[in-house]
Amino acid sequence: MNNSVGSHLLPVFARADLAFERGEGAWLIATNGDRYLDFTSGVAVNALGHAHPHLVAALQAQAAKLWHMSNLFGSPDGERVAARLCAASFADTVFFANSGAEAMECAIKITRKYHAARGNPERYRIITFEGAFHGRTLATLAAGGQEKYLDGFGPKVDGFDQVPFGDLEATKKAIGPQTAGILIEPLQGEGGVREPSHAFLKALRQLCDDHGLLLVFDEVQTGMGRTGELFAYQRIGVTPDVMALAKALGGGFPIGACLATHEAASGMTPGTHGSTFGGNPLAIAAAGAVLDVMLKPDFMKRVQRASVLLKQKLASVVDRHPGVLEQVRGEGLLIGLKAVVPAGDLVAALREEKLLTVGAGDNVVRLLPPLIVTDAEIDDAINRVEQACLRLSPKQAERKAV
Repeated sequence: MNNSVGSHLLPVFARADLAFERGEGAWLIATNGDRYLDFTSGVAVNALGHAHPHLVAALQAQAAKLWHMSNLFGSPDGERVAARLCAASFADTVFFANSGAEAMECAIKITRKYHAARGNPERYRIITFEGAFHGRTLATLAAGGQEKYLDGFGPKVDGFDQVPFGDLEATKKAIGPQTAGILIEPLQGEGGVREPSHAFLKALRQLCDDHGLLLVFDEVQTGMGRTGELFAYQRIGVTPDVMALAKALGGGFPIGACLATHEAASGMTPGTHGSTFGGNPLAIAAAGAVLDVMLKPDFMKRVQRASVLLKQKLASVVDRHPGVLEQVRGEGLLIGLKAVVPAGDLVAALREEKLLTVGAGDNVVRLLPPLIVTDAEIDDAINRVEQACLRLSPKQAERKAV
């Protein structure tokens, strides 16, 4: 509900006047009993929907055994989940954290430590890109570089050189004797569902190889099936040295992970990093259950088919409502609607139609349905988008004025 004088929650969220008590698949049920089609998925977190039976069973079973024992002791279940992530990716090693920001902090530290361990501690700077969002810690805010998030928190953490999104020449010019790596989202989520060209990403890989830099992918939002492959880099054909995951990894339970090759992580020795709760048994059980579902044959093919269907149907809505919508963008089930009207107005109109979406930069509204969304639910969502567009149509507004 809205923050008010009586609330004891720190008022840092502009919360909608809406609260939910339970969820079922792609649906959320509000405290007043109304049903909402959830195309926000906890901002790309609830990838398998709400109350998925396999995830519920895994957490219930683990909750009756062990919640926490600290990283002072062995974690056989953590070892198994890490091995599965490595087998499904480029990585050799995994660090489990609690969030995307923590996974990114680990990625930044790995990148710096890689060079320090080789006798080059001066190589600590990382090239990042305008419009990026890498988290809310002081270091990840500096990496993102957005002034609206940095304002009021003192000097920006040093070590990040930001260049225009997709500008290869600017990237080349930014490389110097202090450069340690290049950090990029393979598809910007918060930045407006903007995708750099595959050629640009391949050029970044080559630059890193040529200059001895680490290529770091922030797949906190794009990872775990969101773009139609388990990881977005697999669709692009460009392999990073380090990759951050979170959001969908636990299907709704907080967990992050930083994946890396042995070489990239070679500077990370005992005592160089840690986490009290990272990789705790409950989080590991959730991540293992998510992998059980996502690694099944044809799961990603279903996501790809759903993506094509959703984008085709949205494109037809855009054609019918040029005064409201301009463009469909994105990959997999990370879809952006570039709006003509203010994006906030579109999010509100969709909420009135009981379809939950989330705004992004560049006047874009993100549609992030759970990866298990059905064709019928996609059709339902399209009808609600249509009704919201009618509500916001300039012609409709003119008729109401008359």
